[in-house]
Amino acid sequence: MDESLSTSPARAPLLHSLRHAHRTAFNRMFAAVYFCAILVLLHHHALKLIHSTTFGSFLISLSFLVSDTFLAFLWFTRQCFLMTIVYRDEYPENLQKTLLLKKSSSDFPALDVFICTADPYKEPPLRLVSTTLSVMAYDYPTEKISVYVSDDGGSQVTLFACMEAAKFAYHWLPFCKKNNIIERSPETYFAANHSSWFFDTEEIQKMYECMKQRVEKVLEKGKVGEEYITEELERKAFSKWADHGFTRQDHPTVIQVLLESCKNKDATSHLMPSLIYVSREKSRTSSHNFKAGALNVMLRVSATMTNAPIILNLDCDMYSNDPRTPLHALCYLLDPKLMSQLAYVQFPQIFHGINKNDTYSCEYKREFRCNPLGLDGVLGPTYVGTGCFFNRRAFFGGPSTIVPPEIPELGPNSVVNKFIQSQPVLELAHKVAGCNYEYKTKWGYEVGFRYGSLIEDFFTGFRLQCEGWRSIFCNPKRAAFLGDAPINLVDALNQLQRWSIGFLQVMFSSFSPLTFGTRYLGPLMGLAYTHYCLWPTWFIPLTLYAFLPQLCLLHGLSIFPKLSEPCFVLYLFLVLGAYGQDLLEFLIGEGTVQKWWNNQRMWMIRGLSAFLYGSLEFFLKFLGISTYGFGLTSKVIDDEQSKRYGQGMFEFGASSNMFVSLITAAIINLVSFLMGLVQVLRGSKMEGLFLQMFLAGFVVLNALPIYEAMVLRNDKGRIPFKTTATSTCLALALYGLVSLPLGNRN
Repeated sequence: MDESLSTSPARAPLLHSLRHAHRTAFNRMFAAVYFCAILVLLHHHALKLIHSTTFGSFLISLSFLVSDTFLAFLWFTRQCFLMTIVYRDEYPENLQKTLLLKKSSSDFPALDVFICTADPYKEPPLRLVSTTLSVMAYDYPTEKISVYVSDDGGSQVTLFACMEAAKFAYHWLPFCKKNNIIERSPETYFAANHSSWFFDTEEIQKMYECMKQRVEKVLEKGKVGEEYITEELERKAFSKWADHGFTRQDHPTVIQVLLESCKNKDATSHLMPSLIYVSREKSRTSSHNFKAGALNVMLRVSATMTNAPIILNLDCDMYSNDPRTPLHALCYLLDPKLMSQLAYVQFPQIFHGINKNDTYSCEYKREFRCNPLGLDGVLGPTYVGTGCFFNRRAFFGGPSTIVPPEIPELGPNSVVNKFIQSQPVLELAHKVAGCNYEYKTKWGYEVGFRYGSLIEDFFTGFRLQCEGWRSIFCNPKRAAFLGDAPINLVDALNQLQRWSIGFLQVMFSSFSPLTFGTRYLGPLMGLAYTHYCLWPTWFIPLTLYAFLPQLCLLHGLSIFPKLSEPCFVLYLFLVLGAYGQDLLEFLIGEGTVQKWWNNQRMWMIRGLSAFLYGSLEFFLKFLGISTYGFGLTSKVIDDEQSKRYGQGMFEFGASSNMFVSLITAAIINLVSFLMGLVQVLRGSKMEGLFLQMFLAGFVVLNALPIYEAMVLRNDKGRIPFKTTATSTCLALALYGLVSLPLGNRN
């Protein structure tokens, strides 16, 4: 089956095509067989529960019934990603031909780019500079591009970095286009070992290094000194920070037009893209709705200035890796068969700088590369917060019914016929960026990016699809965008803890995917979204399987079938089937066996840490006991830490409560496995305890980096002694606590 943009089938050049994965039929057959096996297992648990004779056996049977029911439902919802897998190809070289064939203007639609940053000390300004320059240098009509930098930290350092980017762009843009450079992020280009350099490369690199030094010195000082100000306009811009009342949480709106496409030209006298710095008004007495609030301000400010029909949303560390990326997106956004229903085109989130075996499994290969292929066969992938081209119209109601904003100038069809720096435009832009502007409006609820979850990207994409929109997954051979991933365990787990809270907020909202989503999207999409929202509940089965069988093993109690019993084959099929299917999908998604091993190990670690603490924090907040906020993942790289990461070593250096439960499980599994091994060496019959020993051994094998960090390492990445001592005491207390009901079972 092919989808293509055409006016006449015989003449229209093909813009995109679609093909179904051959393995879909196998996935469906395997799912049917595996589902039957799950029903048999749950029936077995129910019978054991009914026939329990002691309180201890009742608790154990109930625990496994609850745990395996969660596992069964999570497996069932996971299958929604495997039922309709499709692959797409785009033909951007045909785009210009198609527009000419339709006898329409050969001009491409205007493009507004939103780049989000919030803290120059966690998100280095030079990454922001490289990302900004990489999209300004697109192979796209430069006068059609407007780049908006959202600085939610209100930092003069970030504004200075943007000013430096504007100055460097004067030379960088013509250099890239003249030499047909593919890597248009200067940081990446100059870091690469090129076989040949152009005659002016050295001169451009010197300019870049000078800019880099200036930005780094300003970052070190924390403010822009007089020696770095060269124009009166710059002095006027930075004077706003001279007010002692100007803080990160409390400051007026700052909008600075650094480049205007109709006025500014590069070194070759070609027009440059517009570049606008935006820091919305902040007040301690007003709710700001985190990143979603910042993006809605960008929607409104850009509407007053350029109001492009296409919007690209990027994180500050996610630079463009292919100058033709907008053309790939337009292959779908300009298709008349799709455009009336198409909300966004999502590119995969791909990371550079990840070590060989992806120690912390930060690629999220399933979530960013594999799962979208399955969703694309239904209504399209989820929105992941970056690398996404939007149809601006999608933020204002469903495809058939528009929800008008409170003033017509913000509507998707409004035409801007004034210069960006004209007084009326700037006044309106400042007004709509005010912290109280959204009061008694539909912003965040029916219009724009949606509020109600810490993961505004996931929730916004879900709501747009529920309104009748669809999305497309675009995964070209050359990665469209490359970003930074956490290189230490604490950052990786903190990020996932925030996601866990956000998922639970969506799950228990009035827009729950299980009910609301299934009703409006159908069972496949509704259950797929439910799978993500129930991610945090993995802590229930993972915690039980990390502790209960091992504690029973320490007491000599058999809770799994013996090798000679028929049920052993059932357990074997369920375990090997689940792991085998997971490994197969991972390898098909261009993964490796070692990366897959690290991925399943990190899944266990996440269950005992980020998922557990994220769920706990959510329910404490639900009870009014706790509060949570949006925490940034640090993109700053420490040299020693980076070296250990390159060697594949786990980084435990920072003290974190999330490590306590994890290390407690590692200790209990090691002790139970060694005790079982001693019994085997003594000649004891362990047939009934084989599965428990195997499980303990499997956990021990996965926990080897933990034992190494507890005992063998002396570097800064080792586990703090206090954490080890706390975990040991907790393990002893847990053993004593469980002894009573297990002892009663004897």
